[in-house]
Amino acid sequence: MYRYEPIDQQLVRSRALQYRDQLNRFLAGKLGEEEFRPLRLQNGLYIQRHAPMLRIAIPYGLLSATQMRLLAHVARRWDRGYGHFTTRQNVQFNWIRLEDSADILDALAGVEMHAIQTSGNCVRNITSDEFAGIAPDEIIDPRPLAEILRQWSTFHPEFAYLPRKFKIAISGSREDRAATAFHDIGLYAVRAVDGSPGFRVLAGGGMGRTPMVGTVLREFLPWDEVLNYCEAILRVYNRYGRRDNIYKARIKILLRALGAAEFTRQVEEEFAALAGGPGTVPQAEYNRIAAHFAPPPYLEGLPDTIDAAGDRPFLRWVERNVRAHRAPGYRAVVLSLKKTGTAPGDASAGQMERVADWSERFGFGEIRVTHEQNLVLPDVRADRLHALWQELRTAGLATPNIGLLTDIISCPGGDFCSLANAKSIPIAQAIQRRFDDLDYLHDLGEVNLNISGCMNSCGHHHVGHIGILGVDKDGAEFYQVSLGGADGSAAGRGRVGVGRIIGPSFAAEEIPQVIERLLGVYLRERDEGERFVDVVARLGIEPFKRDVYGERPARQDTALAEAT
Repeated sequence: MYRYEPIDQQLVRSRALQYRDQLNRFLAGKLGEEEFRPLRLQNGLYIQRHAPMLRIAIPYGLLSATQMRLLAHVARRWDRGYGHFTTRQNVQFNWIRLEDSADILDALAGVEMHAIQTSGNCVRNITSDEFAGIAPDEIIDPRPLAEILRQWSTFHPEFAYLPRKFKIAISGSREDRAATAFHDIGLYAVRAVDGSPGFRVLAGGGMGRTPMVGTVLREFLPWDEVLNYCEAILRVYNRYGRRDNIYKARIKILLRALGAAEFTRQVEEEFAALAGGPGTVPQAEYNRIAAHFAPPPYLEGLPDTIDAAGDRPFLRWVERNVRAHRAPGYRAVVLSLKKTGTAPGDASAGQMERVADWSERFGFGEIRVTHEQNLVLPDVRADRLHALWQELRTAGLATPNIGLLTDIISCPGGDFCSLANAKSIPIAQAIQRRFDDLDYLHDLGEVNLNISGCMNSCGHHHVGHIGILGVDKDGAEFYQVSLGGADGSAAGRGRVGVGRIIGPSFAAEEIPQVIERLLGVYLRERDEGERFVDVVARLGIEPFKRDVYGERPARQDTALAEAT
């Protein structure tokens, strides 16, 4: 992984020192709240419903064992013993004392971490594929370019005060595990006819109040022009993006207002002036950064098979939580942060410490964070999977539900966030409890269920096969349900689209029964091997709507009973 050079270290140390001075002046009454607010936000510190929340950057989802141990230390010393991993591959601590925030930034700087640009109207954390560098379907390892994008965007003076926050995702594989179509800029790896690597460039994607699928601006961009093309997009956005209305400030609104053709024309005009210039990535510089991501010393001649030895629970875990690897004899292991009864994405300090230990004992000291709010050990020997699984079970991190109904994406919701209209975590936990039968979950197959507590869509409800959105009805919490969303990953057969709302919202206590009825339609109507999202695409939402709101076919209860 990338290791800081002296200039990197000086930068984060200087920022931490600067923030300490700003905090001390605020606490002494020398800075007002309105003066301090943008300063704390530039360092990832929000004031939430009950306490300050600190969001820490995990660039392209990559952590070392040392960094994970520091996060455990933060959780234990300055929070309530746990952290929350997010859909942006970051980590949040929800119970920080304002007075301690400068000490935390100092501690982070000591392990090459920070909270810079995790908030504010700037380029946020660059996200990528959690299996980058090891995925068999990889076209380009996106990590070197993700790091180059990170360095380019951090403190970029021209883009420090954009009309609104700005998110970039880069995917190097055939399967889009980075949801590039739902970012302000999405970079999706492709090859030209002559085999040279590059990217399809999308812009104007996003969720939130106005969900949109990104528009393809270029089918092929040479990899070394990525910075120039991103700069061209950002310049057009910075020039014309609205600053008078926060709800119409994102690039997706500008793209729609100008029209795709005109927006693309202006970007191409800017790019023509930049191409081949100082922003073009030299091969030597790429090689320098790429050297940080050289493969670890994999052993050769290892057995490439997994002996389940008739152990059905282990085999089930392998089927759901273990992924293929480019190096023979190795696998990537997904650690589920979705055990029944826990808040999706939460990990305790003790769990974080054990993950750090496992990353060294069973791999090369590296951990990945997924945008589905799970963790990955990327380099586990196939012949050591059983030993790892036994230890994961004791820590509550071996739930074999990756990609299944209870692998729920959820924002913190109204339990923490001051923007939320409704709570998310209790809904996720109620669904987990209702569908805690692993046999039933495995029979259902892949179903992505995402929950957001408000229209900001931090829980990505728009792209869930089943999406749940918290809404406010005269001060009461209700939940709107949508069907058929997909983010481009294999779980949705590569589909990309926003889910459709099935009808009026439901009270919290109704949601588990609503989900059960939706699944009943699927079980009744599916063909052999057909996934939930396929059935929704084939039938539309009307059959589901009828079963949920009335006129339920008599076959439903029978089909559900047979499945369970």
